[in-house]
Amino acid sequence: MRGANRCRGHLVILSCALSAGLLAVASPAADAATAPRYSPGAAGAGDPYFPDMGNGGYDVGHYDIRLAFDPASQAIDATTTILATATQDLSRFDLDFQGPLTISRLSVNGQNAAFTRSGAQELVITPPRGLRRGSTFVVSVSYGGVPQKIDDPALGLSGWVTTEDGAVALNQPIGAATYYPVNDTTDDKATYTQTITVPTGLTVLANGEPGPTTTHGRQTTFRWTMNRPMASELSMLAIGRYDVTRGVAAGGLPNITAIGKSIDTKPGQGKVFNQTTAQIIQWESSMYGQYPFDSTGGIIADVGVDYALETQSRPVYDQSTSDVDGDLLAHELGHQWFGDSLTPVHWSDIWLNEGFATYSEWLYQEKFNNVPVQQTFAKAYADEKDWSGKVADPGRDHIFDDLVYNRGAMALQALRTKIGDRAFFRVLTLWPTANRYGNVSTRQFIQFVERLTNRNLDSFFHTWLYQPGKPTL
Repeated sequence: MRGANRCRGHLVILSCALSAGLLAVASPAADAATAPRYSPGAAGAGDPYFPDMGNGGYDVGHYDIRLAFDPASQAIDATTTILATATQDLSRFDLDFQGPLTISRLSVNGQNAAFTRSGAQELVITPPRGLRRGSTFVVSVSYGGVPQKIDDPALGLSGWVTTEDGAVALNQPIGAATYYPVNDTTDDKATYTQTITVPTGLTVLANGEPGPTTTHGRQTTFRWTMNRPMASELSMLAIGRYDVTRGVAAGGLPNITAIGKSIDTKPGQGKVFNQTTAQIIQWESSMYGQYPFDSTGGIIADVGVDYALETQSRPVYDQSTSDVDGDLLAHELGHQWFGDSLTPVHWSDIWLNEGFATYSEWLYQEKFNNVPVQQTFAKAYADEKDWSGKVADPGRDHIFDDLVYNRGAMALQALRTKIGDRAFFRVLTLWPTANRYGNVSTRQFIQFVERLTNRNLDSFFHTWLYQPGKPTL
């Protein structure tokens, strides 16, 4: 967490920042030659697929989300506190915040700040005084209401989705702002604390590691902390009735899995799910390098979105039964390296997530089911009907198409054939290790492979990633 590790608990994030001397304001006595020229932060982060998502002018270090949920009304009562650093002299700045939630109070550095809602998702904030470049500031937003999910015709359901016994928040690509104010862009990662209060009897699961659970009367509060940088689209929250299994993966890594109680389960399925998760994490670590987070696990929930999602450290599998096959686990757990620890700068580079995760499935088939990767590649190559579109630039409405999954994995197998097994498996280990917790692009990947192999592979990558049409083998 940039500049705020000493506040790791984040229980009193504002007072901690104040006492640490982290909050800076412009000095009235500043020399005229160095006086700040305050200007508004950008209302978008520059992603061509989602120009309104994210914002400019600051970098978030930590989100502290405190939320109480009432399943009877589906309403939340919440305060989100954000610790950020100005990257320019700011006169005002935006957060992403959408839906019918009503703000009751908003402050910057402990003082009430003016704000307006603009368009579908912009929360425009004007602090009492300008924020100097390099200064750390704290934004606190209190709000309430019934969050609304997003149902995008091309991209499906995301955000706050109600379930039979609670709710599940799945935020890829544009759902986080449905229940907390956020700089909703892939390249502004932050650490998180989520403190969630629910009626006693319900369980709360989220990213990262569990803190103390306390019960007062009919209310129980759960606390989860993600101490590794996380993109907002990978944040997650699950509220409901769950059977939770706790175990360990290789090296004593905590492994927390859960299955919704409404789901049809076989005897011992919770233990099987936990142990299979641990087995795959150990196997993938042998190829991709050290597992990048402080715990692992997974959640099987009947949420009705028709997909599984690589939410950081603890993927969510939408299932009406507890049968989650090894392929799917290998895919979502492979994302912990490719997509979570390494996150694309722009959504056009999502093949760096899905191609590698799909290739993890192919490797799983080879390791555990004796199906060679080359055989899977040959079948995919023969069966693929649509070779239009560019793998590394699929277009906004196609980021979850087969184009970036199977053809992304095909490109990796073609690369393996091109450079040989020794170099290829060095790529699988060194690429996520060298860029751990960072943001990456297709161009960076190409340059990385070319440096590693000391070969010019521009023509190869152009054919497989940027050129529509079926490549010649």
